[in-house]
Amino acid sequence: MRLSYFQCCIAALLLSAMATAQPAIPDTAMMQKIRAAEKQYSQLAVIAHQLTDVCGPRLTNSAGYKRAISYVSKTFKEWGLVNAGPEAWGSFGLGWNNQRTYLAMQQPYYQPMIGYPQAWTKGTTHPLSAQVILLNKFDSASIDQLGDAIKGKIVIRKARKTSLATPFEPAEGRYADTALNNLPDADIVTRNEVREYAAAVKHDYYTKLYLEAKGAVGLLNSSTDSRDGTVFSNGGPAYVKQYKPSLPEMVITREDHLKLERLLADKINVQLEMDVQNAFTDDTIGYNVVGEIPGTDPQLKNEVVMLGGHLDSWHTATGATDNAAGCAVMLEVMHLFKQMGIQPRRTIRIALWGGEEQGPYGSIGYVKKHFADPATMRLLPEHKKISAYFNLDNGSGKIRGIYLQNNDQLRSLFSAWLAPFADLGATGITSSNTASTDHISFDAVGIPAFQFIQDPLEYESRTHHSNMDNYDHLSLDDMQQAVVIVAAFVYNTAMRNELLPRKPLPKPERYIYEADFPW
Repeated sequence: MRLSYFQCCIAALLLSAMATAQPAIPDTAMMQKIRAAEKQYSQLAVIAHQLTDVCGPRLTNSAGYKRAISYVSKTFKEWGLVNAGPEAWGSFGLGWNNQRTYLAMQQPYYQPMIGYPQAWTKGTTHPLSAQVILLNKFDSASIDQLGDAIKGKIVIRKARKTSLATPFEPAEGRYADTALNNLPDADIVTRNEVREYAAAVKHDYYTKLYLEAKGAVGLLNSSTDSRDGTVFSNGGPAYVKQYKPSLPEMVITREDHLKLERLLADKINVQLEMDVQNAFTDDTIGYNVVGEIPGTDPQLKNEVVMLGGHLDSWHTATGATDNAAGCAVMLEVMHLFKQMGIQPRRTIRIALWGGEEQGPYGSIGYVKKHFADPATMRLLPEHKKISAYFNLDNGSGKIRGIYLQNNDQLRSLFSAWLAPFADLGATGITSSNTASTDHISFDAVGIPAFQFIQDPLEYESRTHHSNMDNYDHLSLDDMQQAVVIVAAFVYNTAMRNELLPRKPLPKPERYIYEADFPW
């Protein structure tokens, strides 16, 4: 029977609708292939070793960060990624490298001490031996009260707590399955909190300059809740050229700090030997590193799905859980796709960010360059061509689900994408936001951007920004699970007909992590 013209039109419309309809169920066979390929081709341990043990600490614009940029760029090219290599995102500031650190008590007896310099502080001009003096409150009035007694002394800031926290709770943990769908917002900061933090940083910085002007030769701090030899350390604003470095500053263990205070309370002469050699480099441009697997669909190849994490770290360890873990997982996803011969419809682009620990500078610089500035919301042409950005930066724990970032349009789709991995423990879908890492830069201009829910393990309690953040604290089995799930989400996003649904565009507003900082 011949069809009428009207019937032909109806048939054409039905066929078109069938072609563009998006089944929620992913390609089950491909999901199984991804799981099998990670077991067959895994280079995860090698990648993690290279980023941590070989490259070393990766403070932004340091020698270690440059080694990491070089390693990742070379690896991208060996794997056959295109448009691969460093990409400048803008002005960052001075590089800083610690070349030597030694700290020991000489009087009333000799004992080595565990301590690390704060990033971007001065070093000692030579090994110095000096008495220790206690500063009860960290402000100019308290410094003035000490008067000339402060000259030539190493100052120790009074501890806010006078004893160690008793470790009744285990340092390592995992989420209960029942908690995954109801996780609260995580690491959310308000503009007022950013303003208060900026004011505190500024106050501390100028107090340190005043301390040095009054004749102090060094400064010692400890972390309030650290114990068992763990030291949490970061750095001040002196990477920005307009801020000069302050006096040599070190962070010591909580146990050593409290011992020094007790000795001083007994009016015992405490004398330390301190030798810190730091070097600044005038490399002010900040870099990310990127690479792509080109799309193959004539209609979709100019669209992009992105994945990434931050490549930089702090300096007291090799930045294993923060965030070599996230970077290694994302690198392994790209390696897996190349080994499997994946031909994505959309282009898949990986970006590893610099300056996250200070900003996150690298990701917002990239977003401004490619998509939009949150302050104006004038959209660049690439803005409409990106489907999503997926981020990993909460340690090396396995993925348990995903934060929807208040984009509930994606609940059923993401639930379907997680379904093949329920046996791996990844079942959580929560509407909540999580902040304080690079996906926020994309979310700030209305691009669908997501951080996965990860088991916390000992990330906050032991390794985050600490001297314990080394390769041996990685959970490689958990990371392999994360590779499979990230690969599935990226693959599904790259292969579906439509871009992922978006929230309404945000109103123009200065990026929260740029607002109110003294630099």
